Amino acid sequence: MLYAIISEDIDNSLPLRLQARPAHIARLQTMLNEGQLILAGPHPAIDNPEPGAQGFTGSLIVAEFSSLSDAESWANADPYMKAGVYSKVTIKPFKQVLP
Repeated sequence: MLYAIISEDIDNSLPLRLQARPAHIARLQTMLNEGQLILAGPHPAIDNPEPGAQGFTGSLIVAEFSSLSDAESWANADPYMKAGVYSKVTIKPFKQVLP
């Protein structure tokens, strides 16, 4: 089943994001290679895809997992979580309608 992992950043998270980003992206790349990843990306803090020093306010990942528990375990092990980037993470089942 698909699950949405909706993360909210702490204030001024950009330095922590930059430090943990290589490991975070590597995990997502593994999921993509295994056919599990539907989409992933951050929420810019301003109305610009390249927010610069303004940074990001959170992230969205939609991916396939065997269960909600597996999705939660995967999210809890994310390098951004371990680095303290996120203040809150919500994980919900997701039903893709389009495309």
